[in-house]
Parts: sequence; structure tokens; C-alpha cells
Amino acid sequence: MFLAACGGSGDSGTADAATPAPPPAASGTCDIPDFNAQMLARINAFRASAQSCGTSGNFTAAPALAWNDKLTQAAAGHSQDMATKNYFSHTSQDGRSVSDRVAAVGYTWSQLGENIAAGQNSIDSVMTTWQNSAGHCANLMSKNFTQVGVACVPGATGAAYSRYWTMDLGKP
Repeated sequence: MFLAACGGSGDSGTADAATPAPPPAASGTCDIPDFNAQMLARINAFRASAQSCGTSGNFTAAPALAWNDKLTQAAAGHSQDMATKNYFSHTSQDGRSVSDRVAAVGYTWSQLGENIAAGQNSIDSVMTTWQNSAGHCANLMSKNFTQVGVACVPGATGAAYSRYWTMDLGKP
């Protein structure tokens, strides 16, 4: 199985007020039971102890993150867009960035980051992929973030990947 993951993206500052309309709603759970609770538990278990994130450095334990529905909506929209249009990138094909997508769902942020992955079939496998990637690991361990939203969307027929994952991390 081929698995893809992309380095984390972190922005700081405030979002631009002129943003496009929010993406269409997507369930974003890949039919995984208790998706939100399972994902949040895995993220917070990882953050609960010190971690080495390779070239991104060593991190002390970080406070637990809270689940945020607006970040989840932005993540689901991006995963759905990647799945439908068969691409894999932090930048949407229409040029929108994570900050554009998050602002479009009404999340006002001071810190923002994003992890994406494609092809993983479970929460455990996507978390392992992110934990083993220096940039993703650093985003997971960053004390700059207090909230998270994650989505998984099945790939469309003929898509390069079976599932597309997006994790948006933020601090209001």
C-alpha cells in the first residue's frame, strides 16, 4: 500500500476578512465508528508525553487539545475537495490555503497549522504516519495549538488514494 503524507503548515496572524463561501458539508469520518472521540484520544495520548520529532526537535508533553467543529468542517471540506478532484496538496486547486478554508467556516484564529495524509485506512495508521514525520509530529506537539478538527473522506472512483485525511490545528 502506498501512503502519502505532507509536511505540516503553520501560519500565525489573523485571517483575511475577504474569504470565499464555506465548502459543502462532508461527513468526514470514513464510516469509522466514534471517529471524533477516537481521533481526539489518539492525538491527546501522543501529546501527553515528551516526543522526539526528528529534525523538528524534541518536545515536552503538551496540554490536551479540544475538538472544534469549525476546524473539523474546514478539514472535511479540504479532504472532500482532494478526494473529488484527485489531488494531494495543502493548496486547494482554486488557490485557497488552510487559512482561507478555516476563515471560510467562521473560525477566527491566532495560530493555525495543517497536516494532510492520503491512503491510510485507519486512525492508528494515519496517526503513526504523522507521528513519524518531523513536520507533522511538530504540529501534533506544538503548544501553540489548543484546538483540533480532523476529517477522513473516501477517494472517488479512480482517485489516486482510497482515503484523504486532513487535520486542522488552531488557537482562537
